[in-house]
Amino acid sequence: MITIQEIQKRLREAIQYGNLSQKEIAERLGVNPSTISKYMRIDKYPSLDTFANLCKILDVSADDILGLK
Repeated sequence: MITIQEIQKRLREAIQYGNLSQKEIAERLGVNPSTISKYMRIDKYPSLDTFANLCKILDVSADDILGLK
């Protein structure tokens, strides 16, 4: 069974090990940098459209983040 904690862990890793800073990701998403920080601390989860855009910005597959592959 896939859990939200596993998804969050993979998303956090994609943000952490990506080629962009949290500030750059926030700018591309059009959100405050503190929002990205909250995703990293598991204080907040992205909406579906933000999640899709994050995957695109980070150049990662949503299937990988969701644990479907």
